[in-house]
Amino acid sequence: AASKRVARAATKVVAKKAARKATKKATRKATKKVKKAKRVSKTARGKLAKSAVFKGRKEKTVGGLKASDLIKSKTGKIVSKKQSMSAKKNFAKRLGGWNKAVMAARKALGVKGFCVIGGKSTQGKALL
Repeated sequence: AASKRVARAATKVVAKKAARKATKKATRKATKKVKKAKRVSKTARGKLAKSAVFKGRKEKTVGGLKASDLIKSKTGKIVSKKQSMSAKKNFAKRLGGWNKAVMAARKALGVKGFCVIGGKSTQGKALL
């Protein structure tokens, strides 16, 4: 019986110490500084990044493009001004001439609708 009493008293002391530690921790936590709010990024990321920059919601894209470097394409997509101009120039230089020639040939031959150039039909062969 005496050993039980001693054991019970020892556990009480341990429990009290634990409780004291817990309260100390709680008071320590309460005095901790409040964190500052995160700074909002000026860089646009993701699928609509260029759109966000173009509309002025963000300053620049991950690639470093600013609103002055962007333009709205014919289809309504926001693209790089430099890239767009380069593509237009390349089209005019390479594919544009061929396009005009085919259109002129179709008009001269009176081709209406779909026709494979160099295909099995007489019209297609004539277009070559």
